[in-house]
Amino acid sequence: MEHVDVAVIGGGQSGLAAAHALRQRGVAPVVLEASGQATGSWPDYYDSLTLFSPAQYSALPGLPFGGDGDRYPHRDEVVEYLTRYADRLDVDIRTNTRVERVESNGAGFTLRTADGRSIGAAGIVAATGAFGNPLLPDLPGQSEFTGELLHVADYRHPARYAGKRIVVVGGGNSAVQVGYELTTHATVTLVSRAPIRFLPQLRDGKDLHHWLTTTGFDHLPPEWLIHYVGGTLVLDAGLYGSALEAGRLERRPMFASLDGDAVVWSDGTREQVDVVLLATGYRPNLPYLTKLGAMDAQGAPLHSGGISATHPGLVYLGLEFQRSFASNTLRGVGRDADYVIDPLIAHIRKAPAAAGL
Repeated sequence: MEHVDVAVIGGGQSGLAAAHALRQRGVAPVVLEASGQATGSWPDYYDSLTLFSPAQYSALPGLPFGGDGDRYPHRDEVVEYLTRYADRLDVDIRTNTRVERVESNGAGFTLRTADGRSIGAAGIVAATGAFGNPLLPDLPGQSEFTGELLHVADYRHPARYAGKRIVVVGGGNSAVQVGYELTTHATVTLVSRAPIRFLPQLRDGKDLHHWLTTTGFDHLPPEWLIHYVGGTLVLDAGLYGSALEAGRLERRPMFASLDGDAVVWSDGTREQVDVVLLATGYRPNLPYLTKLGAMDAQGAPLHSGGISATHPGLVYLGLEFQRSFASNTLRGVGRDADYVIDPLIAHIRKAPAAAGL
């Protein structure tokens, strides 16, 4: 069986940030990526996706985005950037290598891959994000709904929905961005349990992320955000709020149920719809840790700031609100990598399997 010091599971932005932090400290990790390229879930996002943060605030450690720092990079620009980043890392990145199971072996961990290989590791960085595990709520009447029901993870482009009646479930950035885009081809209603709350993208001529960075907001613990902000905010440069005010995009409270080819609104009225699109978020995508006992009954990792509370030598990256408002973003994951990698290295230097350190 092959033995490595640190195995990074996932080759997207979090895994690459982890690999960079390890290399900076003289450790050569092995990065295991299930897909055919080290770009994570970015190639699979909807076609029009752009970052909510400008390029100058969206780079991983060690490599600027380049170009106009005030632009908002498109999905394909991010894919190209991550490809360049991976090529410059000088680490062992193994694509088409899916980790199916992680086991404790006394001295560290054993990783079992889909192609039957076993890899021993003194330390593990679980960096597989959440895109592969969309949250699918169980809606009343869902099993009898005859229209199309899909998660935003499976949405690509509005053209295929031309002329349709669509209900988008959710009140966050993706729900509003996709709902707005669909209005060019379809009749759209956003439904959410609370009114949509907009946060201006620009303040005093500067993007919000300038202020988040200069004020240190990005570094604040997530408890601050939850306590003082009180919920989800949607970034808006003026398009989305104006569309709602003008009636181009409708917002209603959450419907009561689905019924055949229709939604049943809270007042009991029934309306035929063609598509229900769920922009209901994601949950950590960590199925390979299920047998390890590192997660709670709901599948959430047991950790403090990304450091496992159950298994020394196991750390996480890319979890939502892991340590801050920006933890699972391009601009924030590098800071979290620095935080978890130092104690990980300290641990594996004590481990018998870490002969190379």
